[in-house]
Amino acid sequence: MSLSLAQLLDAVRAAPQGPGVAALFDLDRTLLSGFSAQDALVERALARDLSVGQLGSTLRSAAEFGTGRIPFVEFVNRAAADLAGRPDADNMEFGRRVFERRVAQRIYPEARRLVEAHRAAGHTLVVVSSATAYQVEPVAQDLGIHHVLCTRLEVVDGICTGRVHEPACYGPGKLDAARGLGEEAGFRVEDAFFYSDGYEDVPLLEAVARPCTLNPDARLTRHARAQGWPLARFHSRDRPGFTEMVRTGLAYGSIASAGSFGLADLLLNRSARHARNVSATLWGELATAALDVRLDIRGEEHLWSHRPAVFTFNHQSQLDAVVMARLLQRDFTGIAKKELLNQPFIGQAFRAAGAIFIDRADRKKAIAAMRPAVEALQSGTSIMIAPEGTRSPTRILGPFKKGAFHIAMQAGVPLVPVVLHDTSDLMPKGTMFARSGIVEVEVLPPVDTSGWSRRTMGVHAEEVRALYLEALGQS
Repeated sequence: MSLSLAQLLDAVRAAPQGPGVAALFDLDRTLLSGFSAQDALVERALARDLSVGQLGSTLRSAAEFGTGRIPFVEFVNRAAADLAGRPDADNMEFGRRVFERRVAQRIYPEARRLVEAHRAAGHTLVVVSSATAYQVEPVAQDLGIHHVLCTRLEVVDGICTGRVHEPACYGPGKLDAARGLGEEAGFRVEDAFFYSDGYEDVPLLEAVARPCTLNPDARLTRHARAQGWPLARFHSRDRPGFTEMVRTGLAYGSIASAGSFGLADLLLNRSARHARNVSATLWGELATAALDVRLDIRGEEHLWSHRPAVFTFNHQSQLDAVVMARLLQRDFTGIAKKELLNQPFIGQAFRAAGAIFIDRADRKKAIAAMRPAVEALQSGTSIMIAPEGTRSPTRILGPFKKGAFHIAMQAGVPLVPVVLHDTSDLMPKGTMFARSGIVEVEVLPPVDTSGWSRRTMGVHAEEVRALYLEALGQS
């Protein structure tokens, strides 16, 4: 019985509400595409923290486990042996680094929506995975899941021994771990949902009231069909297809098209400002149309009620610049990192658009570069800027830098927070191709900066950040 995401969400809404119902999620190929262990292996190899011999041994062990020649515990013990003697805190930090660099971009947007539906129903959320805590904890934190059942390595006096803390969370061990947590947290496994991709999870799938196989392997697919269990497949993190490649190429090409129209307008009207408006408006329209990115805007009136203004936005994706151009349309420019100048076409386009480039590595130069932004505002041109300073690898809002707030105060203009939802779903950090979809945009009311001072700037920055946290559901 194959189900769509909409049908999965309907099933969650129709179920009893409250923490007495648990939603149990496997990790690999369920919450995220692929296998997190591979990412850790690649990261260690690139960091030269893994010798050729160790890499070969790990791959042999994986092959032996995959063919049933060694049990799961032995496989993990072999893989983790070279972690022996390392502080557990260092291993957790490594796991966080792997997550930010490689894993975060592969979390299924569909899985996020499923988690959020269970959260809205008040269900107890649990990740139950055979992976180690170093792989599971960062994903659970990003998704706001507080209960984690996983395979843990033995730690003595803060030092990893390189051995599995038995029983491992694998096969029947998952069922035992879920029952144990249920006794503590107040839910019954027999009333729970469980989402998984692997046949080894059949014991827990058979025990719960609402089993669901997500992206199942061939053996679990056959078993699920025989049992009449729901089956669903997510495709948003598959390799980009021909359509996505063409759409993304057209979006990049729209930079040249919009620039050509702007140049023609400059030659005809002799107004650099008017030409930039033509280019910016056309680029926003063409790029979003090429990508088939549609905007669902709330508070659109705040985009026009107070101009010029400093428009701030949370930065998750390369799509953010396109979305902001589509929103602001005219009489604006942006503040960008100096490194963009080295990107073909994009650097030239940003320069032609009057963007203000800053050197983030040199604080004094960055401060000096802000002066043209104040002058632009005073001449009637709005500024768009990401106060986080760079794209976040996850949806978690990063700390705010104070540059945007100083600019608004010095120019005596309001600051307008623009909250972008879901751009990282369509084009996560680290990917080249975008997918079509809807971006929810929430434009908050303008923030008056007339009473601000340098002394209170930190307070005002945190106040604005709190508005974002609330809008993003992260407060």
